[in-house]
Amino acid sequence: MFLIACFVLGVANFAMHKAVMESGHPFVEDTKLYFGRHFGRNGSYMVEFILLLGALFFAHANSGLMFGLYAGYTLCNAIAAWMLLSRRM
Repeated sequence: MFLIACFVLGVANFAMHKAVMESGHPFVEDTKLYFGRHFGRNGSYMVEFILLLGALFFAHANSGLMFGLYAGYTLCNAIAAWMLLSRRM
């Protein structure tokens, strides 16, 4: 059950990530320049993917604590995406 829920949270994280990256917000544009210099154009997606892989690995081992941490990470992403997309920040 943790594995399926973790996968769904990962899909939500990638959707939020893409929406924020395409928003044109000045903070995001500056961050893209930084990541582009050090990690390539899709570096932030690679970081997101690595986090998802780690969460899926621990979810497969039935680690409820790690699932809770990944769910908390998703909640933080949702709040940040809402703030950036609604121009509250």
